[in-house]
Amino acid sequence: MKFLHLFTALSAIAPSIRAAPASASESIEERTGGRPSYGSSRPGHKPLPDTKYFHEPGASDELGHYDIRYFTGSTVSYEVRGEILYNLVRSYLTFFREKNIETWIAHGTLLGWWWNGKIMPWDLDLDTQVSASTLTWLGQNLNMTFHDYNSTNPDGTEVSRRYLLDVNPNHVDRLRGDGMNVIDARWIDTQSGLFIDITGLSETNPSMQPGIWSCKNNHRYRTRDIYPLRETEFEGVPALVPYSFDTVLTAEYGSRALTKTEHAGHRWEPEQKVWVKAAAFGTKNQLPPTTQPRAHVPESLSRDEKSGLGNLLNAVR
Repeated sequence: MKFLHLFTALSAIAPSIRAAPASASESIEERTGGRPSYGSSRPGHKPLPDTKYFHEPGASDELGHYDIRYFTGSTVSYEVRGEILYNLVRSYLTFFREKNIETWIAHGTLLGWWWNGKIMPWDLDLDTQVSASTLTWLGQNLNMTFHDYNSTNPDGTEVSRRYLLDVNPNHVDRLRGDGMNVIDARWIDTQSGLFIDITGLSETNPSMQPGIWSCKNNHRYRTRDIYPLRETEFEGVPALVPYSFDTVLTAEYGSRALTKTEHAGHRWEPEQKVWVKAAAFGTKNQLPPTTQPRAHVPESLSRDEKSGLGNLLNAVR
């Protein structure tokens, strides 16, 4: 009889014991919107602190290129993105030149300059670099400042935008750390959330590796690769590029990036000196065969003074 009473008691409390994990799981989902919180996979342990300064609305390629503070809830179209990035980089380069702040274009933006002095039409953001000392000055003098910009688009429409220059307070640490703060600053379009990533370069180990400059995302350069910076143009405004831009680009992207004429659903049209989207040929996934392959000569090195970049040819001859 005693055993029967014990079995009955255990049977009564068993459902509540089994239900407890489900209740706890529901509580976590309610707090995180259905997504596991960072570090929540270990019951009884507090989530790790969020050390990331800049945040984006998602981790996908597209959502990862919007600043969450100014994200409107939906991404912009291909055409609208091109217009926003065009004004982003023109406003940035113009403002920095007016203030005599040294900066130069980098990464995919530099590759776009190499081809025709323009943004690659498939790019989702833009990249520039500054020295660590410039970064420190920006943090001390221009952090969290807004800048109004008025201009005219190539189609004649008027443009009025506002940009935020936001310097990551973690820029003072020139080592990679946990990898959450490799971007040192941003020039952000406050109407869409699209941005320019700004990274600083510094000699992190001058005693053992003098003349080696690096950012916090493990890109390394020699002093002679960067300096003296070259005067040129990008999207129709004055700009600076690294001295050994070809060495910098091939080290990051490989030599094929300087000759490959099809990429990301676009084809290079040498007569027009532009990248044309596949849809322009009447197909979504396939580009038509070229009639005659041609070697690419970058506009940045062309003899056509109308490009605005012909002055660079004299510098490299």
